[in-house]
Amino acid sequence: SSGINAEWPLRPGRMGRIVKPGKVVLVLNGRNAGRKAVIIKSQEEGSGERPYGHALVIGISRYPKKVTKSMGKKKQNKRSKIKPFVKVYNCNHLQPTRYQLDLSVDKELFNKNSIKDPAQKRKALSQVKEKLEEKYKTAKSRWFFQKLRI
Repeated sequence: SSGINAEWPLRPGRMGRIVKPGKVVLVLNGRNAGRKAVIIKSQEEGSGERPYGHALVIGISRYPKKVTKSMGKKKQNKRSKIKPFVKVYNCNHLQPTRYQLDLSVDKELFNKNSIKDPAQKRKALSQVKEKLEEKYKTAKSRWFFQKLRI
């Protein structure tokens, strides 16, 4: 024996599933770097065209602006708008956080094939926008709807 315990660690790099659906992550690379997103589907083993761990995420491209009581209803509604994004990311480009966000989305609209088709992607984005704005107005998960600041 060389003094190395062969049974520990069993399979390095295979800790528990961190990128589970509903987990809030930070995007590290690309156009949406520094933005927060929620995992919809994850494939940690990879697949044919993507031989690496990847996840389908929904995130916020443009965060809502600050709203105060003195503003009128029209201005408050305008400042509460959110611009979402839907994208498949390499798991190495996502930083998991301790937060969860329960987004109930239509599974038919959100798969890798439908995101490729521009018409279906637009439909998916509009549905996501509604869901996120609804979630924002309930004032739950406030951290998710604020810009990341260091």
